[in-house]
Amino acid sequence: MSDAKPSVLDDFCTGELGFLLTNVRASLLDALDRELAPLQITVQQYVVLNCIVKGWGRTLSDFCRVLAYDSGAMTRLLDRIAAKGFIRRVENEADRRSSLIELTEQGRAAFPQARQKTEVAFRRMLAGFSEEDAETLQKLLFRILANARSD
Repeated sequence: MSDAKPSVLDDFCTGELGFLLTNVRASLLDALDRELAPLQITVQQYVVLNCIVKGWGRTLSDFCRVLAYDSGAMTRLLDRIAAKGFIRRVENEADRRSSLIELTEQGRAAFPQARQKTEVAFRRMLAGFSEEDAETLQKLLFRILANARSD
């Protein structure tokens, strides 16, 4: 019997990295959903609101790209957010085939509360991390993204 410690890199390369990242993502989304629940906003709905506030998107195709949703699923998500009164569709003067999504007064009022809730959840998940830990995590995640995108 060998006392050699198994290589973490070898384990990662046999699929463990995928399982770990999947579990981290699922746990992150669950934590965010629990924190946002009192506001009756899901994490996916928050992402749409955040995209609007940050100027990352205003059209169906913008949101499909950010959330990796197909247009049907995104339309249903936007309908649910609109039914809650957080967004509205307005005519897109530049392209009459599409509409623009904007926050309503209610959406502008709810967003800072939702933003605060997500920050609480992320700070809880990063408890015990030093600034150096956070910088290292960021660099390593960016490296994984860059490697995944290179062919």
